[in-house]
Amino acid sequence: MKKRHRNLLLIAVVVVALGVVAALVLNAFRSNLVFFFSPTQVVNGESPHERTFRIGGLVEKGSLSREADGVTAHFRVTDTVKTIPVTYKGLLPDLFKEGKGVVAEGRLSSSGEFVASQVLAKHDENYMPPEAASALEQAQKAQKTLVPPQGKQ
Repeated sequence: MKKRHRNLLLIAVVVVALGVVAALVLNAFRSNLVFFFSPTQVVNGESPHERTFRIGGLVEKGSLSREADGVTAHFRVTDTVKTIPVTYKGLLPDLFKEGKGVVAEGRLSSSGEFVASQVLAKHDENYMPPEAASALEQAQKAQKTLVPPQGKQ
C-alpha cells in the first residue's frame, strides 16, 4: 500500500469516527431535551404525544385528591385559561399546595391526562418557576385580547 493510499484511508477513518461521535452526541442531546408547554398549548395540541415534556402553572384550588394507596395524587394545573388533569404517583414536594405554582414533567396519556414522573414546587413565598410565570402571563394576555372590556359591546 502506497503512502498516499494509507493517508486517504486514515482520513476516511477519521471522518467516519467523527461522524459516529457527532451522531452519538446529537442523539444524547436530543433525548435529554425536555420542552415546556402551558396548559393552553397542551389543550390546543401543540405538545408532543410520544415524548416527555413539562407543563407548568398553578395547582387549581379544590382539585387535589389522593387515592387510597396514599401515593397516587390527582390534581389539575391551570394557566387561568385552560386546565390539564395531572396524575402523579409518588411523594409530592413539601411546598406543593393548591393555588401555588408547580412544574410537572411527564407524558400525555391517550385519554388527555398528563401522567407526571416528577413534580416540582416553588421554593419560597415569592418564587414562581420562570416557565410557569411566563405561561400564566401569556395566558392572561391572550385572555385579555379575547374578552372585550365591560360596557363596550
